[in-house]
Amino acid sequence: MLKIAVLGAGRIGQVHAANVARHKNAQLVMVADPFIENANALTALWGGRAVSDPLVAIHDPAIDAVVIGTPTDTHVELMLAAANAGKAVLCEKPVDLDIDKALAAEKALGEQASKVMLGFNRRFDPGFNEIHQRIAQGDIGDLHQVVITSRDPGLAPLNYLKHSGGIFRDMVIHDFDLARWILGEEPVEVFATGSRLFAPSLEALGDYDTVMVQLRTASGKQCQINCSRQAVYGYDQRLEAFGSGGMMINDNHRETTVRHFGAQHTEVRGPLLDFFMQRYTDAYRLEIDAFIQAISAGTRVPVTIHDGCQALRLADAAQLSADTQSVVKLN
Repeated sequence: MLKIAVLGAGRIGQVHAANVARHKNAQLVMVADPFIENANALTALWGGRAVSDPLVAIHDPAIDAVVIGTPTDTHVELMLAAANAGKAVLCEKPVDLDIDKALAAEKALGEQASKVMLGFNRRFDPGFNEIHQRIAQGDIGDLHQVVITSRDPGLAPLNYLKHSGGIFRDMVIHDFDLARWILGEEPVEVFATGSRLFAPSLEALGDYDTVMVQLRTASGKQCQINCSRQAVYGYDQRLEAFGSGGMMINDNHRETTVRHFGAQHTEVRGPLLDFFMQRYTDAYRLEIDAFIQAISAGTRVPVTIHDGCQALRLADAAQLSADTQSVVKLN
């Protein structure tokens, strides 16, 4: 049994704590959060001990691994402390909002990086994963284009947005990682546009509510990513892969597949799932499973800090492109 501590008892910490506690090969030993009442609430549900200081968990000899779900500006410090203490790490994205700090962390980890996993959970979504595998099998021939749609159901609170790093580093970073993974190549060219179509207050933050990104790899493969912070119909998550031999689509998820036909309407369907915790329930569960399997087997984690740094490079390039209305080339 891998003994795990979850650092952070907010929304994402709640997801991870539940998945660790339910896993047949893991034990939730500790939950750490400065707001001890939040940690107490989680341990009351799933077991383990509640503490206020994450370093207590990191330096506890009984702990084999930590899952970091704390604010972004604490990720590097906690990640390095845990790795130096001999713990395996699953850390939520992004590594940091500063690419130099993220790259310095990657260098500091050295060989320990094989035990530090980044939380790009969408790779573990069954639909996205199937498309990735079937592209590798040649089911659509040579891949030419990828189209990713990612739209949140509503604007996050302003207090959150002030510290989020902006839409490219906070929201689209998931899609940058997904694009790299599906394309199988690193993008070398980024062109992004950003607009404030419904949230003019974001201008003070240098942020956007609606963006579109074009990526191109050295071989000419293309990816288009379109994102909005407000889809009135729900959490919109779709991916299309197009190749020389066909196309595959991973569509939105719903609670039911029932479609209703009547005198006043045709093909009415149930609403989309509410948000990421509902849409990516399976992905988070399978992500924890992949982490536990890798650590238990002593193999390299499937999503590394290098992946985190590469996604952040794309986010920075997209921000620069949108701000300057120019194409940004990457080495």
